[in-house]
Amino acid sequence: MSVVIVDYGSGNLHSAHKAFERSAREAGLDVPIRVTAEPEAIRAAERVVLPGVGAFAACMRGLRGVPGLIEALDEAVTRDAKPFLGICVGMQLLATTGREHEVSDGLGWIPGTVRAIVPSDPTLKVPHMGWNTLRTTATHPLLTGIPTGETGLHAYFVHSYQLHPDDPADLVATADYGGPVTAMVGRGTVAATQFHPEKSQTLGLALIANFLRWRP
Repeated sequence: MSVVIVDYGSGNLHSAHKAFERSAREAGLDVPIRVTAEPEAIRAAERVVLPGVGAFAACMRGLRGVPGLIEALDEAVTRDAKPFLGICVGMQLLATTGREHEVSDGLGWIPGTVRAIVPSDPTLKVPHMGWNTLRTTATHPLLTGIPTGETGLHAYFVHSYQLHPDDPADLVATADYGGPVTAMVGRGTVAATQFHPEKSQTLGLALIANFLRWRP
């Protein structure tokens, strides 16, 4: 089994790499973790991780700026149905459209729109930054064994925009920040988190281990 973390100039690559290595080690899994932008490496990998930090449109330009990268991702994820994990803006890029500063096309793997967070409580500041528990709206293998709900484990968020899936069935979990904020989505072999598992300590390491074991 091999895992590729996609390097397109945006993302906490060092933190993600170290978290995946630690999670694999602690789970007793012998899994090579590689950070790369090489399309052939993505096609050859058994699992694909897409991190992301920054603005939606800039991240999409970063993906398009690597020759053959989007085509390789499409082949690996939509054609070959390899397990895929998007993180933060890497989740948002799965949407059909992003509306951060400008209207941009996304990958369209989870149909929906990325829009600004508008908390119902005007005293809550945006970006949403800090630790929140997760409220599940559907079961998902990546959350197996992870305590959720008000007394559950906490995940680390830092974002100003959220993905609104067109199909409610694609929503896996929310966090509360002046109303529900999309925390996790999933469809088929595609899963993605708005929070950063590589920074979410116990919850994050458990979710990564579940991803490494996931056989959808």
